[in-house]
Amino acid sequence: MDTKTTFKALTIAGSDSGGGAGIQADLKTFQELDVFGMSAITAITAQNTLGVDGVYPLSEEAVIKQIDAVSTDIGVDAIKTGMLFSSEIIEVVASKIKQYEWKNVVIDPVMIAKGGSRLLQEEAVKAIKEQLLPVSLVITPNIPEAEVLTDRTIRTLDDRKEAAKQLYDLGVKHVVIKGGHADSQNESVDLLYDGRVFDYFTRNRIDTQHTHGTGCTFAAAITAELAKGQSIPTAVGIAKDFIHAAIEDSLGIGNGHGPTNHWAYRRARGR
Repeated sequence: MDTKTTFKALTIAGSDSGGGAGIQADLKTFQELDVFGMSAITAITAQNTLGVDGVYPLSEEAVIKQIDAVSTDIGVDAIKTGMLFSSEIIEVVASKIKQYEWKNVVIDPVMIAKGGSRLLQEEAVKAIKEQLLPVSLVITPNIPEAEVLTDRTIRTLDDRKEAAKQLYDLGVKHVVIKGGHADSQNESVDLLYDGRVFDYFTRNRIDTQHTHGTGCTFAAAITAELAKGQSIPTAVGIAKDFIHAAIEDSLGIGNGHGPTNHWAYRRARGR
């Protein structure tokens, strides 16, 4: 019998026909970080770098069947959620997390596409807070998403710290509020809070419009590293390096918000 250790990660998210975000970005990221990727698709989107032309959610049964299929046979070391679309799907995912007693659960609260299209129904925000956060290890909102989840305005780093505390109080064990939407012209600072201390992950800001899928990719990189047994701070640090390389080495694809370069991190390390 083959005794080689293979780390496995499951993404529960929407499909992006343009390949830059969603399960496509997640699976690419898992692969680049030496983790076997699996998926449970929640919705199919018709989109490209210019925007979303259509969103077609799958049934609750379809999501359940996908999750059960991979969980009962292949097994899961870590999971990541992305676009969940509705409160019904969120409740299904939360119940499966409990059923399979998953610990390494990373929540990317996908709400709005780069072009402005809504990817989460408004009533589903409550379900994220009440159903999903209490059974999750990490949540990775950007500033606009954190504002929606906390119902507060975030302008300063202190605002982000207060929002992180508020999210932590909802039951999630670690909060990462990303700094990509902050006003800083020179740096992007991601904030990590574990209920006790704040850690900061800082990189120089890159002037580019090719940032489609950055949130998905960042959260997927954290998930991959957790699947391999890394600590939260280490996983976040590697994810920060991964997404920075992916943005910096731009592919220049499309006429709008182009995707990041998922192989840039590996190439930068000479692999």
